[in-house]
Amino acid sequence: METTSFSEDFRRYTGLIWQWAWLLALVTVLAGAAAFLISQRATPVYEASTTVLINQAPATRSTDYSAIVASERQAQTYAQLMTKQPVLEGVIERLGLDIPVNELKDVLEVQPLRDTTLIEVSVEDPDPVLAASIANEIVNEFAEQIQELESSRYNASKQSLADQLQQMDQQISETSQTLSDLDEAVADPAERARLEETLTRYRETYAYLLQSYEQVRLAEAQSTSTVMQAEPAVPPTNPVRPRVLMNTLLAAAVGLFAALGIVFLKEALDDTLRSPDEVSAELDLPVLGLVARHETNGGKPVTMEEPRSLVSEAFRSLRTNLQFASVDSQIRTVLITSPSPSDGKTVVAANLAVIMAQSGREVILLDADLRRPRVHKVLNTSNRRGVSGFFMDENFQIDGALKQTDMDHLKVITSGETPPNPAELLGSGRMSAVLDQLQSLSDLVIIDSPPVMAVTDAVVLAPRVDGVLLVLKPGETHMAAARQSVEQLRRVGANILGVVLNEVDLQRSRYNYYYYRGYYQASKKYTEADQDASPNSPEEA
Repeated sequence: METTSFSEDFRRYTGLIWQWAWLLALVTVLAGAAAFLISQRATPVYEASTTVLINQAPATRSTDYSAIVASERQAQTYAQLMTKQPVLEGVIERLGLDIPVNELKDVLEVQPLRDTTLIEVSVEDPDPVLAASIANEIVNEFAEQIQELESSRYNASKQSLADQLQQMDQQISETSQTLSDLDEAVADPAERARLEETLTRYRETYAYLLQSYEQVRLAEAQSTSTVMQAEPAVPPTNPVRPRVLMNTLLAAAVGLFAALGIVFLKEALDDTLRSPDEVSAELDLPVLGLVARHETNGGKPVTMEEPRSLVSEAFRSLRTNLQFASVDSQIRTVLITSPSPSDGKTVVAANLAVIMAQSGREVILLDADLRRPRVHKVLNTSNRRGVSGFFMDENFQIDGALKQTDMDHLKVITSGETPPNPAELLGSGRMSAVLDQLQSLSDLVIIDSPPVMAVTDAVVLAPRVDGVLLVLKPGETHMAAARQSVEQLRRVGANILGVVLNEVDLQRSRYNYYYYRGYYQASKKYTEADQDASPNSPEEA
């Protein structure tokens, strides 16, 4: 059961896509063409990239987990600093650019590479040379600024030691000069000894200060991380935007999926009847006939103009199904109606009358649509004397209203003049008497009546006939209208024989119409002998 459901759903959606294939193709092509034209006319943008290496301070190098995490955080920190205002202002000043900082920041992308101490700097610009220059200058400017920032931590200590060294060097020079100026012959030995001791002390202090200075410099070198350019940026040759091919394909795909969404949304919101299975399930009525959409010659019945066409074969199948429906009780009067005026009930009634007459039965086609009659137009007859005359003149004879058609065994009674109260006339006892007389003059009376949902005429006539055929138009007849029509007919006790699906579109059909062609092809098995078979025997038909 699940397999059957899946198969039905697959056929349903496959048929739906096939039905709207022209729309899907059109939207896909238009979306792709629009994206292609826009991409072709867009200004090309080039991207230049350079790679920055963070040379970590020797004191921080380690293989433990905390050191690795610290190095990744340092790379992320440096990546953030490269996009800050001081660096960008320095680049603008170096290159003499006439752009604001925010605009430069928008075309800049700095991304640390995962699990490394590398940072990738990318710059986009319509000028490939300028893009490469900006990328390189960002690295240079940042390297200088980070060097100044790292060195600032030791500048105070280095400057203090340098000042002390300078003072001590000056004192050593003065003491040495004083000592050299003493006359060895007349100098006091004690004074000379004191000066020599002082000079020795100054030199020891100087050596100590120099050692401290070197220790500070070594500490600075050990704890300072540097930034160097591992791979300079070069002017790119191919633009990164627009990507014409990718944009075209992406737009086409988006257009296709958007069109599919619209199609499936329309399908979900569509409450019209679409397939024989749906009609049988929703209305609990058999589908007795499927009539394909066809062209007519001046509106004349196709069964009369093209008796060997597939559509004529479909009406022969309808005739056969009606004969099978009358096995238990003979059907002498059939009412043809529909939920709405656009379902094509008159066409079905006229063609069914012709196909019944072709089988040798005496058929009378009665136009009971006293509001918008069309039978006289379809069969190209006069509408001067018709049904309305039965009620206006008590002496009006049925023979005077019967008109012979171009088809043997087929007579027609048109509607006649339009009365002011059709429903009351059709529901009168006079109408019942007329139907009884028509049955005595023919084998079958086919009645074309107004739509059920428009007026009550069909509902009034339905209990007076042997059977009712409901004509539905797939894709146009709404489910609610069909249900209400069936409910009204059943409420008055009408014998609804079944449903005729009219104007089935085989070219743009719904998901369950895929087998309609096979249905019509199978109808070709009916031969000329079958057309001339006796209507009283379903087996012969």
